[in-house]
Amino acid sequence: MCEKHGMLGHLKARNRAWAEKRIEADPGFFQRLVEQQAPEYFWIGCSDSRVPASEIVDLDPGEVFFPRILPTLAPPQDANYLSVLQFAVDVLKVKHVMVVGHYGCGGVSAAVDGKRRGLVDHWLHPIREVAAAHRAELEALPAGSARLDRLCELNVIRQVRNVASDVFVQEAWARGQQLAVHGWVYSIRNGLVTDLGVTVTGPAEAAALG
Repeated sequence: MCEKHGMLGHLKARNRAWAEKRIEADPGFFQRLVEQQAPEYFWIGCSDSRVPASEIVDLDPGEVFFPRILPTLAPPQDANYLSVLQFAVDVLKVKHVMVVGHYGCGGVSAAVDGKRRGLVDHWLHPIREVAAAHRAELEALPAGSARLDRLCELNVIRQVRNVASDVFVQEAWARGQQLAVHGWVYSIRNGLVTDLGVTVTGPAEAAALG
């Protein structure tokens, strides 16, 4: 039992050091977290460990609400994702839904590399649909990273469309709730995000994106 208790001790020690630093810099930090969760941002991003959502935009815990999905998907048939989206929009009243993919995404690559992986192939099928819909554009690019990077962008655009067409988002707009859906791609190479210019703030823009 003692041996098990000591597992991951280095992470527990880092946790204590992190908490102490937080309190030293801001004595009221944790008390504010206990009292309220009121994020303005809902981040839909990849579960890749190299893409730390709140750190990328330099926000504290409690300021960003997010699920982590591999790869960046907003699947309209997934009850888990939909329940989180509804909570973010209807309960937390977030003002911005940020769909954030990243260049070099292994999930995007796996969707189109032709290899069979079992159940995950079904999960990645929406990305293959995006690739098929934009085959001519993608095949005009050099094979390799350029083509995959563009597919990452096209996938984000498709997921923005999925979010913007969802009934929870449409109902929020219908009742006058301030809500914008954005599409970004993050680069692990330099730490910067690229805005794809597909922000949607209402039903008319959502229809135009479709």
